[in-house]
Amino acid sequence: MRLLLGTLFTLFVAAAVGLGATYFALTRGAAFGALRIGAWTAWPKTGTLDADPYARAAIARNGTLPVALGDGVSFSAATDDAGRLLDGRCDVEVEGITPAARFWTLTLYSAGGELVANSVHRHGFTSEEIVRRSDGSFAVTVGPRAASGNWLPTGGIERYQLALRFYDTAVGVSTKAGREVPMPSVITRSCP
Repeated sequence: MRLLLGTLFTLFVAAAVGLGATYFALTRGAAFGALRIGAWTAWPKTGTLDADPYARAAIARNGTLPVALGDGVSFSAATDDAGRLLDGRCDVEVEGITPAARFWTLTLYSAGGELVANSVHRHGFTSEEIVRRSDGSFAVTVGPRAASGNWLPTGGIERYQLALRFYDTAVGVSTKAGREVPMPSVITRSCP
């Protein structure tokens, strides 16, 4: 009887740890092969046949269609460069330059992955419509109050994430270090 209870307890603990680790990996984006550059994170192999089982499970769970490796790469940021969570009540600036790409988009999503509702119906920018500085760099203010230039309204939500997708680019699986790829910085400027 004691052996049976010990075996059942061991199986229960093993199942709890295994299921808990899998849930953590699927909900926290802990898939293998992450490419991190500043606040930005991408999983370049997600849209390929070489995607790891956790990445495939996350795709199935979320129902999102990943960017295929031959088409481009998708980066996301849920924190600023200092590691603070992005807060929709604060003014955050995304500024700098991007890697060479035929086309790119910057989109604002809620923490749950939905577009953020706002009164001006602005959810993102593309490389063709963004206002640039004379040196080719850009700055996008993400915040609850209107700002001059490129502005993405957060509607004052508590948490959000940014998605920066590059199409027809060399950035991907072979990229190893942040110094190889110029990514825009994500800086919290003011917070009430």
